[in-house]
Amino acid sequence: MSSRPIKIFFCYAREDEELLNKLKSHLRPLQREGLIDVWNDREISAGTEWEHEIKEHLNSAQIILLLVSPDFMNSDYCYSVEMKRALERHASGEANVIPVILRPVYWYGEPLGKLQALPTDGKPVKSLYWFDPDSAFYDVIVGIRKVVNDLTSKYIPISPVVAEEMQEETTMPNVIAPTIQQADIVSLPLSPFEVEKLTLLHTLTGHRDDVRDVAISPDGQTLVSGSADKTIKTWNLSTGRLMYTLTGHTYYVASIAISPDGQTLVSGGEDGEIKVWHLPTGKEVGTLIGHKGPVWDVAIGVDEQTLVSGSLDNTIKVWNLSTAQPVRTLTGHAAGVLSVAISPNGQILVSGSDDKTIKIWNLPTGQLKHTLTEHTASVEGVTISADGKTLVSGSYDKTIKIWNLPTGQLMHSLTVNTHPISGAVYCVAISPDGQTLVSGGADKTIKVWGMKSK
Repeated sequence: MSSRPIKIFFCYAREDEELLNKLKSHLRPLQREGLIDVWNDREISAGTEWEHEIKEHLNSAQIILLLVSPDFMNSDYCYSVEMKRALERHASGEANVIPVILRPVYWYGEPLGKLQALPTDGKPVKSLYWFDPDSAFYDVIVGIRKVVNDLTSKYIPISPVVAEEMQEETTMPNVIAPTIQQADIVSLPLSPFEVEKLTLLHTLTGHRDDVRDVAISPDGQTLVSGSADKTIKTWNLSTGRLMYTLTGHTYYVASIAISPDGQTLVSGGEDGEIKVWHLPTGKEVGTLIGHKGPVWDVAIGVDEQTLVSGSLDNTIKVWNLSTAQPVRTLTGHAAGVLSVAISPNGQILVSGSDDKTIKIWNLPTGQLKHTLTEHTASVEGVTISADGKTLVSGSYDKTIKIWNLPTGQLMHSLTVNTHPISGAVYCVAISPDGQTLVSGGADKTIKVWGMKSK
C-alpha cells in the first residue's frame, strides 16, 4: 500500500458547509489511518490568492467530491468552473470524481448522470431514505474507502495466519420471523457446468435496494436473497415466486449462507454481526461478534460446524458453529474481503476482495495456494460448483467469470450489462445439480440463468 495519503478535494456550495463539516468528521478515521488528506477552500490562509490556491489543489487531488445540492447546481462557480475542471481530469484518468448527493435535486442528466454517485443509488443524504444523516454518510464513507483502496492497494506480501480469540460472549436473542416450510432434501445427480448453454430464465424483483447475496438450498428448490434493504427473502427457484420475507437486521444484509442439511441459515450484516437462524422456522437463534468491520460474506462447510466469514476489516474468520467461537483468522488480502466460498469436500476456501483478487486457500491449514487476478474491479461474489471443479466469480467490473478451480484457468466471461451503475454483480450461486446459476446486483434484481437445450 502506498505510503502517501490520497488527496481529496471538496467542491461545494457555501449553503452546504454544515453538511461538508459532517462529512469531514466521518472521513476523519481514514485520515488517522494515513489513507487520505482532505482539503477545502476554508483552509486558505489569510493573504493568499484564493483562486490560484483552489486551482492548485483541484489539479493535484486524486479524488474530487462534488457535494451536489440545489445550491451547488445553481452556483456558476461550482458548476461551470470547479466541476468542469474536475470532469476534465476524470475523463483523462488523472482523478476520480464522485458526486455526493446532499439534498434532493435533479442531477441525472449530463454530465453528472454518467458518474456513480454516493450514497448508494444517489439517495440524498438529507432524505427519508436514511434514518439520519450519519447513516447516509456512513454509506458514503464505505464507497469512498473502496475508491481509496483501488488507488492505493495493489499487492502486499502474504501475511501469516493469525489466531484470535473472541472477546464478546455470544448472545442468543429470541426473535421470531415468519414460518418457512422446508421441502425434504433429495439426492440430485451432478453434471458438469456447461457454460455454452447458459440462458436467462427469470428476473426476480421485490427487493427495494441492492441484492447483496444469494444462496440456493441443498435440495435446489429454494433461493434465499439478502439485501441492502435490511431483509432476507426466500423464493421458489423453479418458478421465481416470492415465498417469505425475514426481518431482524438493523443494517444492510450483506451476506447469507445455508447449511448442507438445509436447517441453518447464517446472515452477516453491515453492523459487523453474524446472525444464525433456524431456516425451517425462521427463528433467530444466535449472534456471533468478532469482526471489526461489516461482515460482507459468510459460508458454511460440509461438516455443518465450520463457518467462514469475510469482512471489510480485511480478514477472514473461521468459526466453530457449535461453540460459537473463532478458530483462526486469515490475513493476506490488501483490502476488504467481500466474498467467500467453501468447496464441497471442505478442503478449499475461496475469497474475493476489494483488492480485485481471488485467493484460494487450504481451509484446514489456512495456507494460501493461489491468487487469481483477471478481474479489473472488486470481486463481489464467488461460488463453487457441487462437483468442486468450477469456480464462478462476480465483479464490480460487470462480469461473471467462470474458472477451472483445480488449475485456476479462466474458462469463460459473461458481461451482464453496460449500465454505469446498475450493472455491478454483487453475488452468484450455482444450484446443486449444476443446471442453474443465480446472480444478484446493484439493479435490485435477481437473475436466474439456466441451461438451454441444443
